[in-house]
Amino acid sequence: MQADEIKRLIEDAIPGAEAIVKGEGDHFEAIVISEAFAGLNMVKQHQMVYAALGDAFQGQLHALSLHTYSPEEWAEHPRLQ
Repeated sequence: MQADEIKRLIEDAIPGAEAIVKGEGDHFEAIVISEAFAGLNMVKQHQMVYAALGDAFQGQLHALSLHTYSPEEWAEHPRLQ
């Protein structure tokens, strides 16, 4: 699995999502920003991303370091951009 494929899966499944994915092999890091995360706790946000990745987590993807933000939360963390 490639970073661009993970990005596409996330952005296709979560409305208005912007995904920044880095890594290679079976270990990746993803930052996902979406209005759909507003008002949801981190567990629910991460569940949305895992659902978007579906079967990828069952075989090709071994580890994913995941950071999720609403656009407002992302704006509060400019050092991450």
